[in-house]
Amino acid sequence: MDYVKPSEVLSSMIEAGKAKAELSITQLIVRGSLGGAILACATTLAFTATAQTKIPMIGALLFPVGFVMIILLGLELVTGSFALIPLAVLEKKTSTGRMLNNFFWVIIGHLIGCAVYAALYGLTITKMGTDMSNPLIQTLITTSEGKTTAYKSMGAEGMTLAFIKAMLCNWMVTLGAVMAMTSNSTAGKILAMWLPILTFFGQGFEHTVVNMFVIPAGMLLGAKVSFGDWWIWNGIPVLLGNFLGGVLFTGLLFYLSQKSFKPGASSTAEQQSGRRNVVISSTAVLEKSL
Repeated sequence: MDYVKPSEVLSSMIEAGKAKAELSITQLIVRGSLGGAILACATTLAFTATAQTKIPMIGALLFPVGFVMIILLGLELVTGSFALIPLAVLEKKTSTGRMLNNFFWVIIGHLIGCAVYAALYGLTITKMGTDMSNPLIQTLITTSEGKTTAYKSMGAEGMTLAFIKAMLCNWMVTLGAVMAMTSNSTAGKILAMWLPILTFFGQGFEHTVVNMFVIPAGMLLGAKVSFGDWWIWNGIPVLLGNFLGGVLFTGLLFYLSQKSFKPGASSTAEQQSGRRNVVISSTAVLEKSL
């Protein structure tokens, strides 16, 4: 059958987290760079669709193409890992040190990929810096300022708001990563992961990797945003909110919903060990890519 049961999905999540934690630094940087650049490209696609149709939800409908490409190609997205690797640590399949190593180097890769795409896209929409009339230029500038100085003007409440929006965002993003494991077919995976990604983008929540492109791209095009504005009012609180939302709302709560706590009972992963090899073999590419 195409459908994978939730208890089997939990086993796949744990094994995927373990596999991701064992990747080399080179793999993490390269996969993270490609993941960041592809997500940035999907973001500009969404902005383009919104500008052409004047309907923001059209952009949200298209944005998940980037997430789909990242998952199916086996690339890295740190926000998806926030729900997977902590479970592997919880089940003693890997260490906290390996988890943090993954997060750090993938984030470095994201910054590289997003920066490269931001520079190339900026040259494209400005016609090599000679024409500032493209409406997407103002879109990026406005979005960059809206994600930084707008929060700054609110003070502590603005930082709290960014944190909350980041938690809600990564609840959906990590659900996308997990729901891709609920199917053994490519079409099923695409449809399953599309739904929560559309949900987060359509509501304007805060995603740290998207912001690693949008904010510096706006800065390059003239947004009145400093490096400090970026990281103090968005970068750090959004990263922390994304982590908490992913590990708590998706990782831990899904883990608790499937795990048996009866005295003497084995864990869900152990109970499913007889079927795990089938699940893993059918989702091998996906597990390495989330």
